[in-house]
Amino acid sequence: MCGIAGKLHLGSDSRADRREIEAMLEPVKHRGPDGNGIFLDGPAGLGHLRLAIIDVDGGPQPMTNEDDTVWIVFNGEIYNYLELRAGLIARGHKFRNHSDTEVIIHLYEEHGVDCLQHLQGMFTFAIWDKRRRRLFIARDRVGIKPLYYCQTAQTLYFASELKAILADPAISREINPLGVRRFFSFFYPAGDDTLFKSIRKLPPGHFILAENSKVSVQRYWDLQFTTARWNQPYDAVVEELYGLLGPTVRDHLIADVPVGLLLSGGVDSSAVLSFAVQNTTKKIRTYTVGFGGNQVVDERPYARLVAERFGTEHHELSITAEDFWNFLPSYVWHMEEPVHEPPAVALYYISKLAREHVKVLLSGEGGDEAFAGYPNYPNMLKVDRVARALGPLARPAGALAGFAGSLAGSARIHRYGSALGHPLAEHYFSRSSGPTTWFNHDARRIFTPGFLQLTSATSTADFMKELLRPVASAPLLDQMLYADTKTWLPDDLLIKADKMTMANSLELRVPLLDHKVLEFAASLPPEYKVRGPETKRALKSAFAKVLPEEILTRKKAGFPVPYRQWLRHELRDRVESVLLAERAAIYDYVRKDEVKRLLAANAAGQDHGREIFCLLTLELWHRSFLPSP
Repeated sequence: MCGIAGKLHLGSDSRADRREIEAMLEPVKHRGPDGNGIFLDGPAGLGHLRLAIIDVDGGPQPMTNEDDTVWIVFNGEIYNYLELRAGLIARGHKFRNHSDTEVIIHLYEEHGVDCLQHLQGMFTFAIWDKRRRRLFIARDRVGIKPLYYCQTAQTLYFASELKAILADPAISREINPLGVRRFFSFFYPAGDDTLFKSIRKLPPGHFILAENSKVSVQRYWDLQFTTARWNQPYDAVVEELYGLLGPTVRDHLIADVPVGLLLSGGVDSSAVLSFAVQNTTKKIRTYTVGFGGNQVVDERPYARLVAERFGTEHHELSITAEDFWNFLPSYVWHMEEPVHEPPAVALYYISKLAREHVKVLLSGEGGDEAFAGYPNYPNMLKVDRVARALGPLARPAGALAGFAGSLAGSARIHRYGSALGHPLAEHYFSRSSGPTTWFNHDARRIFTPGFLQLTSATSTADFMKELLRPVASAPLLDQMLYADTKTWLPDDLLIKADKMTMANSLELRVPLLDHKVLEFAASLPPEYKVRGPETKRALKSAFAKVLPEEILTRKKAGFPVPYRQWLRHELRDRVESVLLAERAAIYDYVRKDEVKRLLAANAAGQDHGREIFCLLTLELWHRSFLPSP
């Protein structure tokens, strides 16, 4: 786990400058406290910051092959590197060290860009091929590791974090209004855009080739929903799943440094832990975070139950409203994009505690996206069944239900009722958002005329329709899972996971997002994942004899940060001082009188915590990345 950055001058005699690469690495040095390195070759410059995990003494970067013709900077872990290394040695390749980084170099020599098909892991890397004068940049299939890039007329920049690219004062910081509008729709910047016009995200499962002054972005993997296991008995599928997860977790434990586990007390992290303890003779350290107060879900008792079951060395942490508020400016700085993810603050604090003992954490992240663990999935399937029964009456019934939900103040009735009779792309933006949220409900009333004019050409429904095109004929559940895997997962959850742990120089691994696990889940019939109100059916069945009943049957919680209560009570005055400031940047987008109305309604008991947190992060983002003169 590391940080990478670099640039390539296109079609000119310009040479990469060491000071420029050093400047790119400086703001992201938290990603690699164990070492740094720079490689320069004519127009190309590669920079690396190392967090040493595998082959601690022998894996410094940038790294090269035997004859110094292929150079690499790499961020991530390749879990099948030992198997690949043995095969490459058999084919005559000579290795200088025992790192997974060197395996990628020789795999590229053997297969070119098709080396990506052989890699199992999380990664971003950049390879400079001196012979071909070619820069090859790739991101893992799911988007576990982030990669930003910027292409100007003369130069291609890339980096693990957006801040590294912005280190060059020549990079434009002009706002991308369409990116802001998409943030309002999804509660995170979905897709390839960032909030800067000049900087983009390399999509998961894609690579960049820069050769002969031409730059192209190409896809090498996509999640395919198949019927491969639709005829297999349920019990056989459950047994196969259990057999797949064991070796996957074992591979994710590979490290030459201490490894721990982030334990939420839910099925996913508990399942990962059950395998982790089988694959080590050392005592596993587990970590969880909780919150006190009335009407607050505290996961610590469940985490303790699992920790006791598997005999871990368990650590707990509790954070307060004051802790939450104090970290928010740093939250925005590290996240680099405004994202509605209050649990990220909790993840930062628990990662900081874990870093005192370990250098690697495993997490159960991804089980809900792979095996359909969120309650919105059965809810939407129920809406679909009702719509089919109503036929042509579905739309008017939905309009009536949505109106009734608004009158009753029920966001749930409003959201699901309004979905009746509408195509998925019109009402399912992701599991966290939809057209009935405050920002999407009455745009002309909420947004400023200038912002509406700048974003009139964009449509979230059109974006979703294009996104869902590859799965247009798939079952409804699989369409929702595909949408979340392509947006919510890389642009919210995995950004949070990477940025908050790396802020503490800690590597987070997610075994349930191994691409083989995702492909297995995508081959299951929908009823093996959701049946009636039951979610994550196959995964729970696989661990029915392993995990306590209380864990298998408890209601899903995640990291339930009580930020809504904090924004309404303990932090209300401070939130209002930020959002109602005379020169607040958010008023370029939203009307101030509407923000005042929103804050008043929230204080009176209506729940607008999500919208307020979004506005707060957007304002703080402006202050961090676009400071006023």
